[in-house]
Amino acid sequence: MRAVVLFPGEDGYWVAECPSLPGCVTQGSTKAEAIANIKEAIEGWIETAKAHGQSIPDEHFETQVVCV
Repeated sequence: MRAVVLFPGEDGYWVAECPSLPGCVTQGSTKAEAIANIKEAIEGWIETAKAHGQSIPDEHFETQVVCV
């Protein structure tokens, strides 16, 4: 299981990022599409890391919402 951050991008698309996997970012025209895309991106990131003998970072996350 991986934590994902989902937020609206400047171009009207939704951006999805997996902070524990550096560079694992994607987008979609809807929230659902962005979530589907990040699932695929996470799987691809891990598969590629394994293929190259690289370590896969553990997932460590804490959620905090700050209202300003």
